[in-house]
Amino acid sequence: MARRKIITINEELCNGCGNCVIGCAEGALQMVNGKAKLVKENFCDGFGDCIGTCPTGALKIEERESEEFDFDATIRHVEGIRGEDGVIKMREAHAEHEHKIAAPKPSGGGCPGSRVRMAAASRPAAPVAEGAMPVVMKSEISQWPLMLHLVPPKAPFFEGRELVILSTCSPVTSPDVHWRFIRGRSVVIACPKLDRTEGYVEKLAGIFTQNSIPKVTILRMEVPCCGGLTAMVGEALKKSQPKELVVDEITMNLEGEIIGTRRIYG
Repeated sequence: MARRKIITINEELCNGCGNCVIGCAEGALQMVNGKAKLVKENFCDGFGDCIGTCPTGALKIEERESEEFDFDATIRHVEGIRGEDGVIKMREAHAEHEHKIAAPKPSGGGCPGSRVRMAAASRPAAPVAEGAMPVVMKSEISQWPLMLHLVPPKAPFFEGRELVILSTCSPVTSPDVHWRFIRGRSVVIACPKLDRTEGYVEKLAGIFTQNSIPKVTILRMEVPCCGGLTAMVGEALKKSQPKELVVDEITMNLEGEIIGTRRIYG
């Protein structure tokens, strides 16, 4: 036994959709009596790739005493339930390039959203002086609050304006986000992996039905956990069923470039 990070499931929030079972490359999750279950602790690597697939926020990572993750045993388990294709998917999730069953436990890897990486510095750091500094780039924010956890379902800044739902990382990743996505729009910011997402689906459904919003744009990162934003919006749309609303999903890579756009509603 060791103290480590491992998935936990709130059965009251689980709606039995099964998305997390598909999203778990290690096969550690299964549906039992209509609810997601962790079938064996040493099959869970604690990376949390499954979290972004859950539309209700039922999955969380907690740190507690648990069996250690057994890479080799998990490989054998995945091979038994998903075959070689499943093994390849698991190795890719762990940043492995060889596809042999008896490969040693990797020393690196992890959730793509938390892996350490660096980009080449293009400019020296700007000076940080004491006291007031001139504004270099004007903010396009025209409301407060911003966090989905804090905004009310009905607010004057939502009325008659397009809404952009930002992942927490996206406005930091690209300096273009303010003028390209926030300007002239209302904003909510959320992280499906780190926020306490209980009530987010209901909050979004309320925003969609209690305000006159012509269009919603979801700006998410390419990492798997960020898919939870789109999943939560999808569940909110099912609850609210707005008749005159268009919803687009835009995906940004870790360099701040737009790599995908699709319409998910309307």
